[in-house]
Amino acid sequence: MTDRDERLESIQHAVDELIPRLSERLTRYGLGEIEVRQGELRVRVQASPVAPEPPLAGRPVLPLAGSTTASPGRGDHAPPSAPLPHGVTSPAVGFFIYAEGLGPGLVADKGDLLGHVEMLGVRHDVRAPRRGTVRHLVTEAGDPVEYGQLLVELEPAE
Repeated sequence: MTDRDERLESIQHAVDELIPRLSERLTRYGLGEIEVRQGELRVRVQASPVAPEPPLAGRPVLPLAGSTTASPGRGDHAPPSAPLPHGVTSPAVGFFIYAEGLGPGLVADKGDLLGHVEMLGVRHDVRAPRRGTVRHLVTEAGDPVEYGQLLVELEPAE
């Protein structure tokens, strides 16, 4: 078998087996891209951009944090009725692990450890950016995460 034949066989293996498996993992874990190397072969698969879904009928559309809602027919602005949650995002690409005992309803002070993202054996701490109550744990412990991915929702403390 010639060197050219070996390279063609390696490419055919990537097309038949590797790319479909990587694409499935992209979808399953919600990743933007994934890259692997096998010998001299390097394969990178990227997710296609997805258009945002339209709001569901009957579901209220909440304004962005810090924005105000205008009252129809009046020039003044009314603040939202309930404080909006603040999203805590991943500082790096890796695998996310929650801090021991973290869960919905727990009050976290500014700087409290919420968990960490582990990347190549290096821990990147995820800390509360402000005081608040944990509203929702968005990812599962041990899930792969990307930079900027939402991990935890905090309701601002009153």
